[in-house]
Amino acid sequence: MNNGLLERVFHLSESGTTVKTEIIAGLTTFMTMAYILAVNPSILGASGMDTGAVFTATCLASALGTILMALLANYSFALSAGMGLNAYFAYTVVLNYGYTWQAALAAVFVEGLIFVVLSVTNVREAIFNAIPACLKYGVSCGIGLFITFIGLQNAKLVVNNDSTLLGMYPFAQSLKDGTFFSTGMGALLALVGVILTAVFMIKNIKGGILWGILATWVLGIVCELVGLYVPNAELGMFSLLPDFSNGLSIPSIAPTFAKLDFSGILNSNFVTIMLAFLFVDMFDTLGTLMGVASKADMLDKEGKLPRIRGALFSDAIATSAGAVLGTSTTTTFVESASGVAVGGRTGLTGMVTALFFILSLFLSPVFLAIPSFATAPALIVVGFMMLSTILKVDFDDAGDAVPAFIALFAMPFMYSISEGIALGVISYVLINLISGKAKQKRISPVMYALAVIFILKYVIL
Repeated sequence: MNNGLLERVFHLSESGTTVKTEIIAGLTTFMTMAYILAVNPSILGASGMDTGAVFTATCLASALGTILMALLANYSFALSAGMGLNAYFAYTVVLNYGYTWQAALAAVFVEGLIFVVLSVTNVREAIFNAIPACLKYGVSCGIGLFITFIGLQNAKLVVNNDSTLLGMYPFAQSLKDGTFFSTGMGALLALVGVILTAVFMIKNIKGGILWGILATWVLGIVCELVGLYVPNAELGMFSLLPDFSNGLSIPSIAPTFAKLDFSGILNSNFVTIMLAFLFVDMFDTLGTLMGVASKADMLDKEGKLPRIRGALFSDAIATSAGAVLGTSTTTTFVESASGVAVGGRTGLTGMVTALFFILSLFLSPVFLAIPSFATAPALIVVGFMMLSTILKVDFDDAGDAVPAFIALFAMPFMYSISEGIALGVISYVLINLISGKAKQKRISPVMYALAVIFILKYVIL
């Protein structure tokens, strides 16, 4: 495919980007998302699903959803099995409620079909457009803090602490108990990776975030070879060297493909579970689109996202298709921000990301060897870059600033994009309604309806 054809399909010049920039952005996005190929099979495997089949299903669903996003919306957003939703699938729906994983897949499939209807009828688009700009900026910043928090956890720089709930990794203690040369070294290398990535950015090195990931990984390999990093599976720290002992065969998808069980679809509990999937997926997706699009200046003067219908439609189709393939809800990934941060602006970024998901089927040992502490610096730095959107909020207007702040802090502290949106919407409506500013703010009926729905969600679900 020549540059002329790419220009006609993806409108690169119009978006202020180049083929080289889009390729680097696509690879960067994939590298920050690659952990899902190791994590998703592990999580869904707890529900009894075949981990090899889940790996293949995750690769295919991610590639399909991202390609649809690229072709139907021409956006650089990538899709994969949503974190949080996969844990809800395995640990709550299957292990806690006692449903089979086949029935849980059926719930995800139905959720996707409902999303298709909502996307075609403009319901999801209307919700996106009704949310005021201040909340969109607050959501963008909140997502930045959220993915920073994910990066800190992935690197084990932030750990559980009995006295303060959370705390910094105990480097001194780890030297005494012998864990420093696994988890401690990973945390230390993540800090080094953040510094290297920052230096690359200051030096204006193209693809600095990607180089930060690769440099951290290579340093880790060197540390493993000289004995400074010691793999410890019990601590979740694995070898950084690709393992080709099983060759390059693709795990069979047969154990999970089209294994949906609709026998309990009319059960009230099934409906409740399906609605829970629906709610979290809808507002995680809307939040991600709002946050990443705000950072990339993709929103128009009215705060609307052009071609959003194609983006939402892609997400909906990918959810149902992913269920058929054998994975939990496929959704737009917040890690797409890493590709946007290095200049990705069009569907070509997504096509490159999708290509690497397909290649990962054959080169899984390479991609699965990239440790979470190597991708953590990228998430931390991208989180820093997304903080700047809060400067667009008018802090002299508390009716805008306070709800934006609530949406901002709720995402990392409550570990949920959808909770941030819910609390942001509720607080925006109540604060401006009670203070008599509702008419001045021109709050739309959709916002009032959302506030009521969110309040009922906390009461009922």
